[in-house]
Amino acid sequence: MNLQSWLLSVFGISIFMAGLRAEPPVQAVPSREKIFRVPATRFQNRSPGQLFIDVARGIGPDEAAASALYSNPALRAIRDRRGIAAAQLIQAGILPNPVVSYARDYVTGGNTAGTVTGYNFTAAWEFSALVPFLPKQTAARKNFGAVDLDVAWQEWQIAMNARAAVYRVFSLDAQVARAREANEGLQQSTDAMRKAAEAHEKTVLDLAAVESASQDSRATMLALQQEFEKQRLGLNRILGVEPETDVTLRQGLNLPTRLAPPDERGVFDGLESRRLDLLGLRQGLESQDATVRAAVLAQFPKMSAAFVKAGDTTNVHTSGFNVAIDVPIFDRNQGVIAAERATRQRLLDEYRQRVFEARSDVATAIADMRSLDRQISAAEEALPLLEKLVDSAQTAIEQRNADVLSYYTARSNLLQKRIQLIKLQEQLLEAHTALEIASGRYLPINSALHAK
Repeated sequence: MNLQSWLLSVFGISIFMAGLRAEPPVQAVPSREKIFRVPATRFQNRSPGQLFIDVARGIGPDEAAASALYSNPALRAIRDRRGIAAAQLIQAGILPNPVVSYARDYVTGGNTAGTVTGYNFTAAWEFSALVPFLPKQTAARKNFGAVDLDVAWQEWQIAMNARAAVYRVFSLDAQVARAREANEGLQQSTDAMRKAAEAHEKTVLDLAAVESASQDSRATMLALQQEFEKQRLGLNRILGVEPETDVTLRQGLNLPTRLAPPDERGVFDGLESRRLDLLGLRQGLESQDATVRAAVLAQFPKMSAAFVKAGDTTNVHTSGFNVAIDVPIFDRNQGVIAAERATRQRLLDEYRQRVFEARSDVATAIADMRSLDRQISAAEEALPLLEKLVDSAQTAIEQRNADVLSYYTARSNLLQKRIQLIKLQEQLLEAHTALEIASGRYLPINSALHAK
């Protein structure tokens, strides 16, 4: 199955000349605004309109992020939590039902002269449920908001992880291409060296050197291919597609060599109002505050009032009322109050911990970006020197002024440095993605992964 058939089967996407427009089947998939809890502007530099995917070009990071939000199986289960919270909100707005009872008292023996069948009718309602009614509604409403924000936080993370998965697949594809190119060159050199050794033009030691270099290069290529396949399957998994689906990346993507991190102080400002998980925890705290108030108000004794109408067997009819009060001598709801207060303290401590971790994650991501920028610069400076060394070694071999082992060692070092540079570029993008997640905002500088 290729990407085009997968999009058609999952989204019911219609093909246009320029690409695809995401149009869910009628009465099959809700509109995008009803599905997503996280705004599209948080993970892509586009308007929150329809999603366009050009099958011929493949997908890029932004397309992968949006596609993951549509089809990631984990998100479907996460969004179901909103239904539970909505049900709890409905339940919090429901008052207890009145209780109606009716009884008949039949005369069955004794002095039955002049007697009639007696009856008793009672209509009662526990009105003490009105006391904690408003705090319970507030708690349920705030809890629904907290769940909604937590769903949006999960969507945000999965969207960012889908983009990071594209980075990894693209980086490994470039590394495999480098390793395959080097391996093919070494294989040709091995064949030529073997023929030269058979013709006694090269020594057995020269042949052993090139064979060793070829084997090392092949092992590197196979290891990178294994990792590429693993990351490809990881991309399919986060996109919610089957392993055999061919998800093609857009041609012409390139890895950036510089990503200047934003000012740390500017990222810290407003962090608590941007991070969706922190906003959700604050909503959870407000919900728990209302729950504590409801538990305190629940100390009010249970009271119910009833209207009673009865008739006895002597045909005397009575009407009256009945008031029942629960005397709070032993159970004053103290256990529930203590538990709710402890829960509120736990949520407060968790909020403070999450804020601390968020600030630490931001600082770590910025430090990683700065360090990776320096490492990439060093690797780029080393590449021309290694290339010059390989050229010099090749010239020396042709002039019989150097041994073969030194030449192939230099070639191997050049290959490793090229692969290392690609890995560093990938790590730079992942560090930038980590900064986006930690800061809770989309950083347009991440659009450096463009088509040329």
